[in-house]
Amino acid sequence: MSVRQTLGGHLSVARNDDLLSGEQLAFLEERARFVRLETLRLISIAKVGHYTSVFSCAEIFAALYYDVMRLRRGEPAWVDRDRFLMGKGHAAVGLFPILADLGFFDPAWLESYTRLGSPLGDHPDMTKVPGVDFSSGSIGHALSNGVGMLLGARFQKRDFNAFVLLGDGEMQEGQVWEAALSAAAHGLSNLVAIVDRNGYQLDGKVDDVMAIEPLDEKWRAFGWEVHTVDGHDLAALTTLLRKVKADRARTKPCCIIARTVKGKGIDYMETEPGWHLGYLGAEDEAKARETILNMVISQ
Repeated sequence: MSVRQTLGGHLSVARNDDLLSGEQLAFLEERARFVRLETLRLISIAKVGHYTSVFSCAEIFAALYYDVMRLRRGEPAWVDRDRFLMGKGHAAVGLFPILADLGFFDPAWLESYTRLGSPLGDHPDMTKVPGVDFSSGSIGHALSNGVGMLLGARFQKRDFNAFVLLGDGEMQEGQVWEAALSAAAHGLSNLVAIVDRNGYQLDGKVDDVMAIEPLDEKWRAFGWEVHTVDGHDLAALTTLLRKVKADRARTKPCCIIARTVKGKGIDYMETEPGWHLGYLGAEDEAKARETILNMVISQ
C-alpha cells in the first residue's frame, strides 16, 4: 500500500488487491471534478483551449495520478517513479493542475498558463515542466517513447511502469503500430497503453475520417493483452488499472480501451465536434462550472 497526500490534505491510498472503498471512490471523483474545474479556469486565462479532450480523460488522470502510479510527492525526478506519456498532448491543460497539486512545481505557475515566458504551454514540455515525462504535440510518438524508456529501464535493471495515454484518432498513425509490434516483441509487460476512445478527432468522428475498428482485435493481433472499460466509471477503471499493474505473471504489454465521451459533463460539448478547441465567455463558463459541480461522474 502506498499513501500520498495532496495539497488539500486529502489522502490517496493505492491498493492493488481489492476493490475501491467508498471513501477512495469519493476522493477520486473529487479529483476528476478538480481537473475539469481547473481546466475551465486555465482556459479562461489562455482565452482558447481543449476543454473536451480533457473532459473525456479526467477520470483516467485521476485514477492514474491519485491511485495507481507509483510517485513521490514533491519528487518529480525520482528515478523509480512510474512514467506517464500522453500522446494527446493538447490535453495538458488538465494535467498541469495535477502536477502542481502533487508538489512537482509551484502552483503559482498555473496563473501564467500560456502567457509569454510561462513554462506551461498548450502542449507539455518535459524540458520546462517538472513531472512531465514526455514532450508531446505531434501525434503518434508517445508509445514509441514508452517502449524506449522501458527498454532503458531493463538495461539499467530498474523496475517501473509506463502508462501511455493515446487518443483514438492517434490510432491512425503508423508509428503507433510499429511501437505496438516492438513492445510485444520485447515482452514489455510493464507497458500499459490507454486509448481514450471518445469517438472524435479534430475533423469529426474518428470512424468517418479513417475507421479504426475492431480496435480490440487489432491490439490482440499485435500481441497485446486487451481490456475494455467505461472510462468514466472510476470504480471499474481504477480496479482494472490496479489489477493490470499488479499482474506480474503477464508476459505481454497491456492495452486498455477506455470508452469515453468527449466533453463529458457539458451536454452541448458532448454533441458538437467543434468544441475540440474553443472558448467560453464569462457567463457560459459560470454555467459550465455549476454543471460540473453538480454532475454525477460515476454511473
